Amino acid sequence: MLKIDRRLLVLAAAAAALAACGPKPADKPAGAGGTLTVAATAVPHAEILEQIKPLLAKQGITLQVKVFNDYVQPNLQVDQKQLDANYFQTLPYLDEFNKDRGTRLVPIVGVHIEPLGAYSAKYRTTADIPSGATVGIPNEASNGGRALLLLAKSGLITLKDTTNPLSTVKDIIGNPKGLKFKELESATLPRVLNQLDLALINTNYALDAKLNPAKDALFIEDSKSPYVNYLVAREDNKDDPRIKALAAALTSPQVKTYIDGAYKGAVVPAF
Repeated sequence: MLKIDRRLLVLAAAAAALAACGPKPADKPAGAGGTLTVAATAVPHAEILEQIKPLLAKQGITLQVKVFNDYVQPNLQVDQKQLDANYFQTLPYLDEFNKDRGTRLVPIVGVHIEPLGAYSAKYRTTADIPSGATVGIPNEASNGGRALLLLAKSGLITLKDTTNPLSTVKDIIGNPKGLKFKELESATLPRVLNQLDLALINTNYALDAKLNPAKDALFIEDSKSPYVNYLVAREDNKDDPRIKALAAALTSPQVKTYIDGAYKGAVVPAF
């Protein structure tokens, strides 16, 4: 009887040891906790990130959002490992940035579409745009090409290739109104709208300037726009559990509901 009791004690001890060394609960994977610092433009990206802080906090992740008003520093600081990730840009912009700057940033997940719109402080319809009008477009290759494609779709210009996302003003082969183009930083366009006849403005900057894309844009991309805004990280941290948790939170039902309710079509979920 004594031998049996000893065997039972040995088995019990072994079972306890195995339990102590067993896997951690699935809802809090190893390495998933800690601080995650993400760059974003103010509207809507930073606002959306604020909505998921509680979701990440439940997983032990503290989300810190750093707001930028330009499209260059968020990428440079992620590449230089000053920040973990960013959320503000489309794939054409990212591809062009990597090519021009020699960076190796990678897309993680597409979150939403911000339809690019054409705005004017002087005219209410496309037909009102006069001959010789001055049109402001973004000076980045991808956003500038995107603006020209939208102008071509509206009938104001004709492009050599309407499938080229990197078209430039040199690719305009038809300009019946003799439009004059000013290439400016995207963030500057809302601030100089009164000095232009027409400006092609990214929705994040339009919203930040209190413009309502659904009401104020003379014409705007539709919801089928291929310009999805992505969460972006580096090659060396793309598989970090914190990045994966962030990607899951950004494409959660809570975020979809928030985008639909807060932006009412000015921003469209892409998932």
